[in-house]
Amino acid sequence: MKRLFNAVEAAFHARETSAYRFVGSVVWGLIVLSVSFLIADLVIPAEHGLRSLLRRGDRIILALFGIEFLLRVVTYRPPELQIFRRPPVGRIRVHVLGRLRYLFKPLMLIDLVTVLALVPGLRGLRALRLLRLLRTVRIFRYGNPFAGLFHAFERDRFLFAVGISFLMIQVAVGGLSLYIIEGAHNPGVESLADAVWWALVTITTVGFGDIIPVTALGRVIAGLLMVGGMFTLATFAGIVGHSLLNAVLSIREEQFRMGDYVNHLVVCGYEQGMDLLLESMLAEHDAEHSKIVVFADAERPANIAPELYWVQGDSTKETELDKVRIARAAAVVVAGLRRLSPQQADALTLLTLFTIRSYLRKQRSLASRHRPLYIVAEILDSENVDHARAAGADEVIETRRLGFSLLAHAIEHHGTADTLSQVVLRGENTLYVGRLTEEHHSLTYGEMVKALDLRSQGGLIIGVTNSKSGKEHVNPSDNLPLDPDTMVLYLARERILDGLSSTEPS
Repeated sequence: MKRLFNAVEAAFHARETSAYRFVGSVVWGLIVLSVSFLIADLVIPAEHGLRSLLRRGDRIILALFGIEFLLRVVTYRPPELQIFRRPPVGRIRVHVLGRLRYLFKPLMLIDLVTVLALVPGLRGLRALRLLRLLRTVRIFRYGNPFAGLFHAFERDRFLFAVGISFLMIQVAVGGLSLYIIEGAHNPGVESLADAVWWALVTITTVGFGDIIPVTALGRVIAGLLMVGGMFTLATFAGIVGHSLLNAVLSIREEQFRMGDYVNHLVVCGYEQGMDLLLESMLAEHDAEHSKIVVFADAERPANIAPELYWVQGDSTKETELDKVRIARAAAVVVAGLRRLSPQQADALTLLTLFTIRSYLRKQRSLASRHRPLYIVAEILDSENVDHARAAGADEVIETRRLGFSLLAHAIEHHGTADTLSQVVLRGENTLYVGRLTEEHHSLTYGEMVKALDLRSQGGLIIGVTNSKSGKEHVNPSDNLPLDPDTMVLYLARERILDGLSSTEPS
């Protein structure tokens, strides 16, 4: 049962799997077919017999959309459960609230509006199914103008919540006041719903004129709502303007600090030329499910992808780290700055590592985590590798040494640099780390390779690594014994074994 659930979850949420791509293709086909039915329904005469057949087919397609929508919500895993342990009642609460938040994302609301067309009284919503095209990012492969809008609204959702709450309170108070004052005197106010409708029309300055106050006190209430409506419209204009122009960075940082971000990835440090790092992060991780936050002491550059979140601050100060909720993050990448000398860049990296570890030791919430925060640091001078590990880095990447070694090795062994680049870069064959089940822990390396038989699934095992010590064995002897901490290193086009990614549940 668990395997079936994981397979369905991958089909709707794991973008790198073939199942996800298959479901996306099917949805694309249904959208095209659905739009074709809608156009034909508008063109074909009402008395034609084919029209009833088209409508039955249209209802079947909408039902399939409903099933797909339901499966996507049911298989969604709230990120908080991937990081923190919760008691049974707490887990139920997180599941419910997490799915509700997921349900109210802009693209999910678009899908929900599409499915509501199944209700006979809401058949007019059928035309809105064209908005489902916005979910398919491939149609905007080289730049999605809607992604920036959606992320702007999500980042400033606290401001929108305040504005909407202000509007609802005004409408409720104005409608209730008119109903109490004129409910028995005004023939246009037959119920509380009529009064609320009047308040909404008045506060938005539409003024249909179907309901008019007849008492002096009722006119006073109307005047107050009119003035309040001008302030409400001005408030929304300011919020929308700031969101679209990306001009309220300080408010966004405060909202990020107070938000519900969990299981996200943080990149500390940025300078011109690091675009390839951010592109690689987006290629490796689904930004929709694992938010990527760039934390840098500079304003957001114009060329940064809209899928990335940007928070301005100093990662070497503990008081600033709470801006990106680093205690609730899945992993942190500390990048070295090339504009400085290698020693200066590494000194800044080490200070950032010490600051993060010092900050984390003071956080009580870490006791309930499934696994500790994973920190990857870039070191430019090889002499500082041990210092970085002592400062708290779980993994250290010597980028300059790796690059120079590839250059030197390729001179003697032609083609090795290209081959290693294909392994490291996400492409046709990528290096993965996979878990072993308990039945494999008692085997030797050779026996484990035969038992897994990854070759039949398009994979190639090249070695093992220890998840605790970090010691690796590439192409080891078949007699090498395994233990419960052993992980498998293998090449494949997509993940075959359950991994130990910091953004996945353990």
